[in-house]
Amino acid sequence: MKLLINEVLQKVSNAKTKKEKIKLLQQFNTQALRSVLIVNFDESIISLLPEGAVPYTPNEAPEGTEHTVLEKESRILYHFFKGGSSINQTKRESMFIRLLEGLTAGEAEVLCLAKDKKLGKRWKITRACVEEAFPQIQWGNRS
Repeated sequence: MKLLINEVLQKVSNAKTKKEKIKLLQQFNTQALRSVLIVNFDESIISLLPEGAVPYTPNEAPEGTEHTVLEKESRILYHFFKGGSSINQTKRESMFIRLLEGLTAGEAEVLCLAKDKKLGKRWKITRACVEEAFPQIQWGNRS
């Protein structure tokens, strides 16, 4: 069964030991999950979006209907960070809002927190845990 990224983060957060957290991260390893974690924990990634709350209307359709998933949409995340693309700021911000409005409320929350590097304030997950789970991630020099 495919879990949404917020569901994976919740499972990891609920795990009692670092070893369990690492095992869960590896079990649910996807490109989208790694991308979100890199955005959140890599200090060299600089968001081009305004910090703080995003003025969007959460998608209120029931889970499993009328949503896109971050797993498919993660390929466009580069537009929102320094060095990613040269679209103008207005287009960048409206793209981000459209992305959030298409996702479930939980996955939209993940993106909003990650852009401000605040996933750790919502879920108990650390960079050290991510580094151990995914030793292949190259940290730094991204912007």
